[in-house]
Amino acid sequence: MGVTRRIIFPTIRLILWAIIAAALVKIAFAGADVSTVDTSLQPTGAVMEPTVEVATGTVTNAVSVQASVVADPAVVVRATLAGTVSKLLVGNGAAVAAGTPILTIRQETPQDPVVKTDPETGEVTTTERKPKVVVETVTAPIAGTLTLPTLKDQVVAVGDEIGKVAPGTLSVTGTLTPDQQYRLVGAPTQASVTLNGGPAPFECTNLRVGAAPSAGSDADETAAASASGIITCAIPAEVTAFPGLGATIEITNGSAADAVVVPITAVQGTVQKGNVWVVAADGTNEKRAVGLGLTDGQHVQITEGLAAGDTVLEFIPVPGGTGRPVDCDVDYDPAACGG
Repeated sequence: MGVTRRIIFPTIRLILWAIIAAALVKIAFAGADVSTVDTSLQPTGAVMEPTVEVATGTVTNAVSVQASVVADPAVVVRATLAGTVSKLLVGNGAAVAAGTPILTIRQETPQDPVVKTDPETGEVTTTERKPKVVVETVTAPIAGTLTLPTLKDQVVAVGDEIGKVAPGTLSVTGTLTPDQQYRLVGAPTQASVTLNGGPAPFECTNLRVGAAPSAGSDADETAAASASGIITCAIPAEVTAFPGLGATIEITNGSAADAVVVPITAVQGTVQKGNVWVVAADGTNEKRAVGLGLTDGQHVQITEGLAAGDTVLEFIPVPGGTGRPVDCDVDYDPAACGG
């Protein structure tokens, strides 16, 4: 044991230190081998475009529009004859029915005198004639409250505004986005209305869809930039409402059961005609024209061109084949975003 401690262990330590010293000398003069293979740019997977299987379902085209209660505008009463107001038949502020006589207009047209010459004496006789008189009665175009600023003996021309009749009725009206206006093509004549803080939902009538009003101020121009139409419907007389109240108009413009449907993200176009990209068994895809029907804002009915069980790309491919879906709010492209 004494020999091991005094001779063998010290010898082993000397050998180890000699090996370490030799390695350090080599590293100092030759350098360490730290070469590696850079594989950071090597692909580790493949880009797969998301797909969706064509299915069947029920599509209900229900459109909700934020609106407000407004007083129906007064209807202008216009002169139908050029002349002088000869008689006022009702007073300012009177309640009138449609067809109620409001005033009369008298028109006098001078007539040339009758000139006669005596054949024997040559004497000329001139006889004045009374003017030709035409009297016309102007009536109320609708029922309501009459505003009549016109005075007796006032001279008017055809088409002059002589008064207004305020119907005293109310409507709900709201603006439409282009998408909503397309979805309301062929809309019914009634809708369901909910007044903010008001009675239970009720049916409004005489539903009308028209063009958005022209801009008249900076605020109007901002609103007009996002609105392409306006919707209005009449509030029944038995419903209590007030101008300025907020409201929601709910319109159901068709429903289809057991319809062939796909997500709207898979279709290029939104109305009547569109395109989808059908995926084949080998993974390739091809553009196909399809017919479009109803939409609920998330899915669209395919009326022709696809069958249940077909597979299509879930998103419209970006032109150039980048393999990612189109974000029409960020990188808008007319070809990929339906024009």
